[in-house]
Amino acid sequence: MLLFWRHGYEATSLSDLTGAMGVTPPSIYAAFGDKKRLFLEAVRRYLSGPVMSEQLIEEAPTAREAAWGLLRGSVILFTGEDTPPGCLLASSAISCSAATADVQAKLASLRSGIEGLLTNRIAAAVASSELSGTTDIEALAGHAMAVIQGLSTPARDGASRDKRVRIETSAMLAWPDPDTRR
Repeated sequence: MLLFWRHGYEATSLSDLTGAMGVTPPSIYAAFGDKKRLFLEAVRRYLSGPVMSEQLIEEAPTAREAAWGLLRGSVILFTGEDTPPGCLLASSAISCSAATADVQAKLASLRSGIEGLLTNRIAAAVASSELSGTTDIEALAGHAMAVIQGLSTPARDGASRDKRVRIETSAMLAWPDPDTRR
């Protein structure tokens, strides 16, 4: 997972993978079928962590806290000491060529799925009057996801965690004030 995260899907060679895993190419093929399936398993593992989990969105006390939890978790993950900088989903998608359009489409689908979970959480907040009925649900969820993806590139460029936290905090200023509910 860390190799794909650091280098992207296409730039990570089978030789890199076998060296890191301490196995032979036939072992990878026997276990995963091919590099693409190994990559998708690495992505699944990445998404099962505390940052991008469905549980984080569903268990947050409010929709706002769900979005903020995704943002804060992303800042921490993208600037971790033991992980490559940035987002695996974003960096791998950017490095995909036309030859791996199916991988890029899968990554887009996964990002869309996360946005869909957040959209549903915001819609539930509107339905329960946690947020105003005039809330633009899609825009609010899209904004959070755009900020998350936008935090990835500067992290890869070496921007500090402190700067990422300030951006995350600023992004939450766009969130509707709960005192203006209707």
